[in-house]
Amino acid sequence: MIDAIDHEILRLLQKDGRMSATALAAEVGLTVAPCHRRIKELERKGVLTGYRAVVDPAAVGLSFQALVFVTLRDRAQMLAFEEAVGLHEQIVKADRLFGDPDFLLKVIAADLPGYQQFYDDVLVSLPGVEKLTSTIVMKTVKEEAGLPLRGERSGRVP
Repeated sequence: MIDAIDHEILRLLQKDGRMSATALAAEVGLTVAPCHRRIKELERKGVLTGYRAVVDPAAVGLSFQALVFVTLRDRAQMLAFEEAVGLHEQIVKADRLFGDPDFLLKVIAADLPGYQQFYDDVLVSLPGVEKLTSTIVMKTVKEEAGLPLRGERSGRVP
């Protein structure tokens, strides 16, 4: 069971995954050892699934983003398609959807010619693809954020 302290630990780690156990313990009102045990238990249970650095795409020459809607010919290729998508680093996010289309991919590239090459070389040859519809991201208004673990959902602490 995840209690209010665990929720607060998760909320704080979503904002700063590099926060030290000492600083985290102070924020949630625990000493370091019990706070560290809670973190390890959250990791063991699979609640905390990993830590990563957030990199500015433009700073590393990857300022072009496209959203690609994918419709498959038939559902028999679903697993093969999902496995193939996982092999390509330029596909930075993939969601399987209800209804039509079947998938939404977020693809990143250096520029339009780089995206076109990826489209021509990779996307069109993914297993089972019937139709691809791309739309270019003009501007990211809000980056993917952490989960609403405290108050944001209903004004109360879970």
